[in-house]
Amino acid sequence: MAQKINPDMLSEMYELFARIDDPEDFKLFLDDLCTYKELEQMAGRIAAAKLFMEDKTYIQVNEVTSISSATLSRVSRCVKHGEGYKKILKKYSQSL
Repeated sequence: MAQKINPDMLSEMYELFARIDDPEDFKLFLDDLCTYKELEQMAGRIAAAKLFMEDKTYIQVNEVTSISSATLSRVSRCVKHGEGYKKILKKYSQSL
């Protein structure tokens, strides 16, 4: 029987992510945790969010990322109305 995911499990995952301070350790962990396709999709969403934050159009973002229109719409909505992409990308991507 499959284990049910509960809020405590999600909290533990977020806390674990926050505690990993070495990029190589985080890469190794994500490589085990996610499929290559999932990693590609996350990378595409981050790239799209950065482009939307630079006021690029849907067409321009799609040319760079080739992600689906539904995903582009979600990322765009999150950039406009959410907090995560803006906060994290402004705070951390400048040093990359």
